[in-house]
This record gives sequence, structure tokens and C-alpha cells, in this order.
Amino acid sequence: MMSPALLSAALLLLLLLPGGPVAGFGQARITVLVTNSVTNSPNHTYGTYVYYRGILLGGLRRLQDSDSNFTFTYKEDPNYGPFLQSVNGLAGSNEERTYWELLVNTTNNEIIRPDVGIGCYIPNDNDQIILNYKGY
Repeated sequence: MMSPALLSAALLLLLLLPGGPVAGFGQARITVLVTNSVTNSPNHTYGTYVYYRGILLGGLRRLQDSDSNFTFTYKEDPNYGPFLQSVNGLAGSNEERTYWELLVNTTNNEIIRPDVGIGCYIPNDNDQIILNYKGY
């Protein structure tokens, strides 16, 4: 059995290794589909990944850092966590009654609306994340 000090040192080493603490566990590849139900403008598809059991917000940040054609902003709500404000420069608006909807096309081709947002949703390998600009 490992001593607590040795275990702590091993965990610290994992955090400092390139690729982060989950580098040995692999990645979940995802695609991000940006759609607009309000104006029916052309869809845009991007590829990225999250680390094993990583959250969608990390994958969106990684995508934004690696592809200048994809940008997003979010707002941190104290009760509900982060939620999308804008994608590719288009923001949701209370005045225009629009928002960004999060949907997921799962590997069995079922489109779901997660009961959590971008800060808690954990994508599975080959999920298609749909960011849909929508009116209400």
C-alpha cells in the first residue's frame, strides 16, 4: 500500500505532466455543429476533443484556441454555472427573444437536450454537440 505522502507526490506528478492528469485515459472526439434556426444561415462544423470525463466547456475552449473561425462567450451564473452568450459573434438577446440551445446528437443518432449546461456536460466519444441559435 502506498503511503499518503507518496500518493500525494504521484498525484502532483500527474498534474504536472504534459497533457494534464488524464493523458493516459484518452480523449473523446466530438464535433461541434453551429446552427441558426432564426435566420437559417449556413451551418458550420468543427472538430475538437475533451479529455477522458472532461466537460464540454474545456472542449469549446480548446476549439476556440485552435480554430480562429470558432469563437464563443459565456456568462457565469451564480446558481446555474456557465451558459452560452454568443457563438461566432452572434449573441442571444432578451429583446430579440433569442438564445443558444445546447443539443447533443449521440452515437446512436438520438438528439437529446442535456439537463446540464456547458460547464457540466461530459461528452462521449463521437458525440455531435449542436449549438443552435433559437428564438422563443
